[in-house]
Amino acid sequence: MQIRSSDTLATHVERLLVAAFEAAGLEGRGVRAVPAQRPDLADLQCNAAMALAGAAKRPPREIAEAVATLLREHAEFTSVDIAGPGFINMRLSPALLTAQATRQLADPQAGIAGETPETIVIDFGGPNVAKPLHVGHLRSLVLGESLRRILLAQGHRVIGDVHLGDWGLQMGMLISELSRLWPELTSDGEWTANPPFSMNDLQAIYPRVAAECKADEGRMTEARAATARLQAGNADDMRLWETIRRVSLDAQTTDFHTLDAHFDELNGESLVQPLIPGMVEDLATRGVAKRSEGALIVEVAEESDDSPMPPLLLEKSDGAALYATTDLATILERRDRLHPQRIVYVVDQRQALHFQQVFRGARQAGYADGIELVHVGFGTVNGKDGKPYKTREGGVAKLHELLDEAIERAAGRLDERVDRAELAHAVGVAAVKFADLSTYRTSGYVFDAERMVATEGRTGPYMQYACVRVTSILARADAESAAMGTMDIAEAAERTLVLLCSRFPEAVQSAARRYAPNDLADYAYDLAQAFSRFYAECPVLAASSAEVRASRLSLVALTRHVLGKALDLLGIRVPERM
Repeated sequence: MQIRSSDTLATHVERLLVAAFEAAGLEGRGVRAVPAQRPDLADLQCNAAMALAGAAKRPPREIAEAVATLLREHAEFTSVDIAGPGFINMRLSPALLTAQATRQLADPQAGIAGETPETIVIDFGGPNVAKPLHVGHLRSLVLGESLRRILLAQGHRVIGDVHLGDWGLQMGMLISELSRLWPELTSDGEWTANPPFSMNDLQAIYPRVAAECKADEGRMTEARAATARLQAGNADDMRLWETIRRVSLDAQTTDFHTLDAHFDELNGESLVQPLIPGMVEDLATRGVAKRSEGALIVEVAEESDDSPMPPLLLEKSDGAALYATTDLATILERRDRLHPQRIVYVVDQRQALHFQQVFRGARQAGYADGIELVHVGFGTVNGKDGKPYKTREGGVAKLHELLDEAIERAAGRLDERVDRAELAHAVGVAAVKFADLSTYRTSGYVFDAERMVATEGRTGPYMQYACVRVTSILARADAESAAMGTMDIAEAAERTLVLLCSRFPEAVQSAARRYAPNDLADYAYDLAQAFSRFYAECPVLAASSAEVRASRLSLVALTRHVLGKALDLLGIRVPERM
């Protein structure tokens, strides 16, 4: 059977399996080929005979024998054997492995299968204006960026949006206090190009004024008045708000760049504020929302709920809108402007109930028709005590402090002959990101910078070193004018490496389907380990002949292509040398 251009090795073998099961008079749907549990006996195995035996009323081994007989007719297999009660073990032909490896090496996407394109909005990051990015933002940024890259690689139109917290009473507090400190800010707009306050000023002012407003009703009244003026579009307050927002974003963008987090849009809650009054009125008119003790709510409980589901609160009794109101309006705005098929929120798992309520409210309102709403929750970054990470003083750690610690520890491990500053930055950031991405997202993990920057074990620096090592072999070959050639898969370590490279598309697909980049991180680590074994067992530049050397150089190039692509999808930069 001819390999289709869209086939991976696994999908091609599965098509052969399906055809064989159907030819044997059995159901072919759902038949799968999986990596063999005994690689010394087979490359792939199929366990479907046991699953189908009951419905077919035939012994599983009889089914397996019938299918195996049909498979042996294909040149793709050098052997097809039956083990145990009906496991079908398949050894693939060197010609098939060579053809697959050659196609994958030539493919810029390294074999990643394109999906039916969707427009997908990824909402991640979510910082508040005038506040520093802290440890709580790390996972959203790292996971969100990796998912953005993975979905893009599958051919989707992906729109990353940071969704800033840039509206509400917090802004009124800041505006009222800044107007007190710098009265000239409300007189004209000349100061906006060079504002008298910095991000550090805003970070110091906000907690102080928030505490003052809580303790002093007069100060709170001023803040509420400033909020009302802002919401009404007062020119002076709008100008001050826009400057606060710009100063904050300029500072936060530094952290975004450090983590290589990319956003297509830098929208915030402010974008949808004009929509809220009309939306609330419409929901009340249609009976989707109703009054309860003066507040406006949407009942979102369902009969199938295992535990009580509180109503979605749209408007408090004093008329104030809430986060849920803004989130609902944001779905409406994105639907009308971007026409997405999916909206993915990469937000702390502790917000799961909030998103359940919002998603149900959106469906009741008719805002999510044809849109899949997904909350990609994640666990906490913890200290060595297993509790959410804090500074030594017990406060919330700033994001740049965590990154600086990792970069500093990475610098301490580097050879003094290299450009330590630039390399330490790349290694330290990779250490943090890989530690995060190699953990399943709903699990928390311990932030241990010393362990993260180790160059051995399941770490970012190890992955970078593995990729640099592969690259250096190719560079030495180029310097020696040693060319690549047709792959001849003869040794067990070569076969293992080719088979593992062929599974890259499945790793990407799994990471995308489960919103779990750790599937890809685990794959990349396994590939690095397999290459290390191959290199120890199969001389490359010192191979026994020019033909073997050329073959193995092509296999090295394939590994570099796949491993480099995997790390890129994880957002891990690979330096030129380490």
